[in-house]
Amino acid sequence: MKILHTSDWHLGHFLYNESQEAAQLDMLNQIAEIVAVQQPDALVISGDIYDTTQPSASVQQMFANAIVNIHEACEDMIIVCIAGNHDSGSKHMIFHTPWLALNVHMVGTISKDCNLDDYIIPVADKGYVVAVPFAADRYMPEDVFKVMAEKVAERNEKGLPVVLAAHLAVANSDWRGHDFSTDTNIGGLNCQELSVFADGYDYVALGHIHKQQCLDKEKRVWYAGTPIAVSFDESYSGNEHGVLMVECAHRGAAVSVESIPVKNINPLVNLPFEGAAEWEDVKKMLADYDSEIPSFVRLNVEVDGYLPAGANDEAQQIVADKKCRLCLINSKRKVPRDHATSDQPTLTATELKQIDFIEVAKMYIESEGVTFDDEMLEMLQEVKEMLNLNQE
Repeated sequence: MKILHTSDWHLGHFLYNESQEAAQLDMLNQIAEIVAVQQPDALVISGDIYDTTQPSASVQQMFANAIVNIHEACEDMIIVCIAGNHDSGSKHMIFHTPWLALNVHMVGTISKDCNLDDYIIPVADKGYVVAVPFAADRYMPEDVFKVMAEKVAERNEKGLPVVLAAHLAVANSDWRGHDFSTDTNIGGLNCQELSVFADGYDYVALGHIHKQQCLDKEKRVWYAGTPIAVSFDESYSGNEHGVLMVECAHRGAAVSVESIPVKNINPLVNLPFEGAAEWEDVKKMLADYDSEIPSFVRLNVEVDGYLPAGANDEAQQIVADKKCRLCLINSKRKVPRDHATSDQPTLTATELKQIDFIEVAKMYIESEGVTFDDEMLEMLQEVKEMLNLNQE
């Protein structure tokens, strides 16, 4: 079985009030081109299709058009699309039935009393895809990955490859780019151990963490990562963006995984590329930056207290005749030596604005000596969803 694995498209994403629509449209066209060349048996999209649970009509239309184009690039291919924590699982399912006419399986919700057989998707004479969408722990069936592996094994008389699609945080992952996460909570989700997937899958196609990476020695468990960066914190040396081409001959066979790059026509650029620098040095970097690159730029400036007065106007004048767009001057406070080992982060107002409010609440609760548990996390996630609904 030949599978194209991708995730975390975050369609509709705005970067500091700058629409990423052009880059995302180009990204989707590149994925359709990859499908046309590779002709996979299945495309697995492992959640976070949208950037918000309330995507606009135009963003939903962008997704629908992309799926149709991808289907036309390989009409016999099965498309499996699960909901992630940024998606609305119930909305994901609205057009479940008509999508089936194009071999598209939209899997948005799961519950303790659901029929788990409905989450096993056969790829005719090629293999099986087990599709488990994101859900809060209290809704997820007990030992769902183990139970699903046992169920598909009962069907798999021919010994065909079995793929699991899931959206969650796995412990010991490389979560760089998800600032203010920890080894136990990444991007607002509590981490699960690698052993949770049991032994019944030839390949585990994960979504949620934005860095493309393999998690196990057998090279069967992978995060596809974001096809193109959605934050400046994802733009760093060694972080490659793209999709994964996966091949497995039969159940238990070795898996071949190839990363296929996806280009961002509007790259996200940090100046300096790593760390931060003094204001005068950063200004020179900006002045020397190629005027013909249509990129989005963040300046990382090291400060003792505050940026110089008029710094933003000065930077805007420098880029006035360049094709790049200045998104943010990110001031980073110099850390005194006697605070260098402190466990409590010192944040500027700019840095604080970039943090998800759940992470802010977590930092405050833990600073008060209270354990931030799963119940608190789920409660805050529900509040966040209610706030998103009210904004619409």
